[in-house]
Amino acid sequence: MSNRLPPLNPLRAFEATARRGSVSAAARELNVTHGAISHQIKALEESLNTALFERGGKRLKLTAQGALFLPAVTRAFGEIAAATALMKRPATSGELAVACVPALLSFWLIPRLDRFTQQYPDIRLTLIASNDPANLQSQDVDICFLYGNGDWPDVWGRRWSTLRLFPVASPTLLNSRPLRSVRDLADHVLYHGDDGREWNTWFAAADALDLGCSRQHFMSDARLSIEAALHGQGVALGDTITAGNLIAKGELVVPFDLAVPANDAFYVACRHEVRAAPIAKVFIDWLFASLEAESLPEPRTSAHTLLRARPGRTAQGGYQPVSTGAKRALPAPRRKSKI
Repeated sequence: MSNRLPPLNPLRAFEATARRGSVSAAARELNVTHGAISHQIKALEESLNTALFERGGKRLKLTAQGALFLPAVTRAFGEIAAATALMKRPATSGELAVACVPALLSFWLIPRLDRFTQQYPDIRLTLIASNDPANLQSQDVDICFLYGNGDWPDVWGRRWSTLRLFPVASPTLLNSRPLRSVRDLADHVLYHGDDGREWNTWFAAADALDLGCSRQHFMSDARLSIEAALHGQGVALGDTITAGNLIAKGELVVPFDLAVPANDAFYVACRHEVRAAPIAKVFIDWLFASLEAESLPEPRTSAHTLLRARPGRTAQGGYQPVSTGAKRALPAPRRKSKI
């Protein structure tokens, strides 16, 4: 298969004619004659060895091959125009649209947003709470901050951080309903930020897959499960990135000295033409520099405090984790979207 592209001017003539619906309108838009447009379309058809428009009718109409070809041509010109606009933006001023995992947006990015604003006061961000990889192909989104496996074709991407997961709960809940062992989780409501796989992974590591937890709620994203835990509604799975500050401030407690690797990781990704834009590079570099500059709160600190304390309640109102004990089976994972 030949990789040679058709000539640019005939492509522009074809796209404008198909979009405007007439040769005359395309000629006015491109500031050329009617005959020039007709000649360029004919040259393109000869280059492709196929007809792009049906001749003879009163109304201009694309052939099946023309209808197949048009979306790719339109998309290519759109991406060129978008990349040109991005390249013309100054490195430290302009607008940037960022789609971010809801939990990461709420608990990590927004608390640090003032640092970015102070460093780059002329960059205006549009922040979108979303973990949809489809945003990578949207011209309305510049950069995506995603939780996933990083397997997104035809885009630039770089892993930002891996995660380790562990149960978290509010001190108020644990004061009224202790978690002295993993077995006590059967008396609590569990909150899921996915389809149940991550809790199952943790229970497997705790040798407690047979623990019966009948009261469970499934959330559309991990932010909601963490908020439920903050309100004392039950126990959720947290991580050092999104729950680290809440743990450090004592709003959440880590009752067990056990963390497991998450199924996926956080990634920064965008279209290649966006990656080349100075303003996008500034924001992406800031994301990585901010993570590297911080010493994230280590959740094991809470767990170690509990381990050093005597069995039962500690002086700080926490509870000592002890060996697992379990009897009933955990329900099979449900299929539901992650984050």
